[in-house]
Amino acid sequence: MPAESLRFDRVTKRFGDTLAVDGVSLGIDAGSFVALVGTSGSGKSTLLKTINRLIDPDAGRVLIDGADVAAGPAPALRRRIGYVFQEIGLFPHMTVAENIGIGPRIAADPPPDVGALLDLVALPRDVAARRPAALSGGQRQRVAIARALAAQPKLLLLDEAFGALDPVTRDALGGEIRQLHDRLGLTTVLVTHDMAEALLLADRVLVMQAGRIVADESPAALLAGKGGEAAQALVAVPRDQAERLRRLSR
Repeated sequence: MPAESLRFDRVTKRFGDTLAVDGVSLGIDAGSFVALVGTSGSGKSTLLKTINRLIDPDAGRVLIDGADVAAGPAPALRRRIGYVFQEIGLFPHMTVAENIGIGPRIAADPPPDVGALLDLVALPRDVAARRPAALSGGQRQRVAIARALAAQPKLLLLDEAFGALDPVTRDALGGEIRQLHDRLGLTTVLVTHDMAEALLLADRVLVMQAGRIVADESPAALLAGKGGEAAQALVAVPRDQAERLRRLSR
């Protein structure tokens, strides 16, 4: 049986009167690719950010490899976790190489092999000397992924990482992330509002509603009708789109 990489133990978070995460408890096995799906305001990004302590829970614990993430300094924790988010967050005054190497440099670790990381994310090595403004949105997101992998983390968090990209780039980059996950033996948690993306990329899909996990199923089980009402409402969107496209092709 695979070892458990990540555990939420009764994690709860409020923002004023809003209960964003409501007593979530679950484990995620090492090497798995898990998608966390839900409508806006369901709590999925809040839950994800408790892993790297961008948000601290009001109650409960998050454990990585059995250790409480709150046991040490947050910066040290974050250097062990790859994190990619929708806004990309590259430093505009730095070159691509400097952006990729910023984490190891802050930690006083040896500099990463920038060329090898660019190869990994399918970017030509000559972009290393460019600044982010000279790149396309898809290229910038690839640089953000290379930066997240620079410290050789085993845990990768993707917070709506493809949301700002055009559909073609989004689909291609999602497939490449899945290949990197398999190739590097990562544990990956993807937050997305796109159920089709979750079904195509993940081994396990968690559906959130009002701060709670209301479904925990494989993509095949969800497509077979399991998971309950909230999950099936999300599955209905890509299923209906596929049916409408099928009718158009007649």
